[in-house]
Amino acid sequence: MTLCGRLAAARYPLIPSPRRASGRVRPPRREPRRPGGSWSIMSSNEGEGEGKAGVNGEHRLEEGEGEGVLAAVMEQLAAEGVRALHARVEAEWDPVLQSACQTAAVRALWASAVRDPAAGVLAGERHLRGLHERMRRDERTGAREVHGVMIAVRTLWFDARIEAAVAGLGGAAQVVLLGAGMDARAYRLGCLKECAVFELDFADLLDMKSDILHEAMSSGNHQKLTMMARSLTRVPADIRDVDWMTKLQSCGYVPERNTVWVLEGILYYLHHVHAMQVLETIAACRTSACTVLLADFMNKNAASLSQTMYHFYHDSPDLLLPSIGFSQAMLSQIGDPQAHFGLLNHPQNLFDKLRRLPRSVEINPEDGTPCRRLYLVEASASPDDHSTL
Repeated sequence: MTLCGRLAAARYPLIPSPRRASGRVRPPRREPRRPGGSWSIMSSNEGEGEGKAGVNGEHRLEEGEGEGVLAAVMEQLAAEGVRALHARVEAEWDPVLQSACQTAAVRALWASAVRDPAAGVLAGERHLRGLHERMRRDERTGAREVHGVMIAVRTLWFDARIEAAVAGLGGAAQVVLLGAGMDARAYRLGCLKECAVFELDFADLLDMKSDILHEAMSSGNHQKLTMMARSLTRVPADIRDVDWMTKLQSCGYVPERNTVWVLEGILYYLHHVHAMQVLETIAACRTSACTVLLADFMNKNAASLSQTMYHFYHDSPDLLLPSIGFSQAMLSQIGDPQAHFGLLNHPQNLFDKLRRLPRSVEINPEDGTPCRRLYLVEASASPDDHSTL
């Protein structure tokens, strides 16, 4: 069996079972009630502390625990230099760039599920306070999906799949995060100890990220970060440009080495032509080494939420990827056994409702709302495969 074949065979047994994710995920509060089953990419968040059993076996945070999490995170932002840098982010960055800070805020406030010690300082006060207030409101109203839960589940899915992919590739691999944003996996995933990690994103974003971390570490208000990866290289590049792969190689990426490509929360911000160029460029790497792609895709209805921010979508990414050269493609939806992690416990949560409907259904017959879906997809390919572009 080929290396990629072994990876595929071992794919899902490596995923923690729902409600027991790696022994460290505690199901947080009940999820928010959105009239008519609304859908938001920011419907995911986290709060630290032991859960308290509520009705229907759900878990809710002890009173005041959410405030304790926020207070602890806010201490990390006390340094004047850190606050000045975030003031620049708020003044200079557009909504797409600031979405990186929103994602970091989710990881910081859902600390009972996601361990990310750098998330709070990378998020900034405005995003943390805004998200915290929405989460508390969701809890008070008994909402079905708490704000941030989608991103919390998505984060845990990517964590689990990165770990499985690295193990399947023998432990030593290259891990490339495209559109890395405020991702800090190089500092928090032990599975990367033998991996060369590359973070590729806009130069201004990567510079700001480095400056914020440097200021935080220098101030004494933040715990010191330990590099978990064997190496971390930040690559300033725009993946919409045709030369991004050349820039990646100039920074030490070796096409002949097995690679895990991580495209988390990035594809739908690209126009169709750019998204396809990125996917086809990655698929072409299969001729040199074993290639694993981890990505999330919106369907058409989900992308229609914001025509100014979201552009690329695909209703069947598990069919798209084999058509461009991948030999294996596995698709999950939020709430599936591989994408649950004990965080979706309300019996009427939106994600379970969507899972019960065929993917071809565009309008929910129960309430007439569009079926907006986020697909989590793992695909692989190797030189041993005989598929062609």
